Amino acid sequence: MQEKRRAFIKTTVLASSLAIFSGIATAKNKQQRRVVIIGGGFAGATTAKYIRMWSPDLEVILIEKKTAFVSCPQSNLVLSGHRTLQQLTFDYHALSSHYGVKMIQATVNAVDVDNKNVRLDDGTVVQYDRLIVAPGVDFIYDQLSMLTPEIVETKIPHAWKAGPQTQLLHEQLKAMPKGGKVVMTIPQAPFRCPPGPYERACQIALFLKQHNPTAKLIILDANGDIVSKKALFKGVWDDLYADIIEYQPSNGVENIDVDTLTIESVFDSVQADVLNVIPPQRAGKVAELAGVINVDKRWCEVDFRTYESTAVKDVHVIGDAVASTLPKSGHIANVQAKVCAAAVIALLHEQEVEPEPVFGNTCYSFTDGEKAGHVAAVFRYDPKTEKMAVMPGGGITAVPTLLEGEFADAWAHNIWSDILR
Repeated sequence: MQEKRRAFIKTTVLASSLAIFSGIATAKNKQQRRVVIIGGGFAGATTAKYIRMWSPDLEVILIEKKTAFVSCPQSNLVLSGHRTLQQLTFDYHALSSHYGVKMIQATVNAVDVDNKNVRLDDGTVVQYDRLIVAPGVDFIYDQLSMLTPEIVETKIPHAWKAGPQTQLLHEQLKAMPKGGKVVMTIPQAPFRCPPGPYERACQIALFLKQHNPTAKLIILDANGDIVSKKALFKGVWDDLYADIIEYQPSNGVENIDVDTLTIESVFDSVQADVLNVIPPQRAGKVAELAGVINVDKRWCEVDFRTYESTAVKDVHVIGDAVASTLPKSGHIANVQAKVCAAAVIALLHEQEVEPEPVFGNTCYSFTDGEKAGHVAAVFRYDPKTEKMAVMPGGGITAVPTLLEGEFADAWAHNIWSDILR
């Protein structure tokens, strides 16, 4: 089954450098409308592709600081050894070669919404007619100031953005002494990928069960209970990992001694051999630069028909940064991107936008190396509340199966292709 699954999702995923269009000038062609997108993740890359695919008369520039796309979905399986980062890493080549998206590998240092331009780290100024920001999330360390960037990158990783920290956490688990202790903390919701921490617990427990069976995993959850797929995770923890996982709800972090890896929580103090702190989150830095953070100083309110910011005209926000009751998932980012793409095309062509967009969301979680479960829902725009409302349909699995694991791999393969190929 392991070889079958790997063969099923096998794709050429060697990271490659982004195509940098050095000819992009400060001034744009007055005859052609330009859309600038900041952020090349699930939301940003999807929007870039679909705008060009649906309206090739529009110029699309995608600004992304990384050289490759690394999928957060399925990255928890790296911790148990059932995936590698290479399997989750893809290049952006098709966006430019197949769809004509102009790629710039750079960091945005400033956004001038009055003059409709963004300034890059090399001083280049790029103008836009419409700006789409897909900034993902950044982390809030206001109450965890001891977690400096160096400590996070080398000793106490969050690993909540797939990449080097994911590999670091895996190596820490491998090096942990026999009978050692892993402590993982979960922030108060909302955060990226609601079932993600609990899937991570399964993958860490699976690794310990197979390689260090006397070790323990202590979960300190700031929430009052498991926030997503409770029946699925609770059942698996009881059936497979009862001797390994100790779950402590309503027990948030209060202090951390980074030298001894001792964490003080609301009710207790515990010393870890491996410490995985997932911090509270907010919209990424670019959202702040664009002035679109206007909910709880963390998130961005939008018009769900267009994803245009309610704070700044002609600037759209998609993905995890959006303030809503929708889950902050890869699938939601992907479908929001398509609604936004269609709306931006309509607006630039002075056409009406879809008045009641509707889309679905499916999220899979692996409970071991092969079995998974899912949650699915359908959402439609409600003109009365001006929000996305849950509609009939969808469902949730309470017991993981091998078939669901195969579906999870198929979902991942298809959405990666939908975004990048």
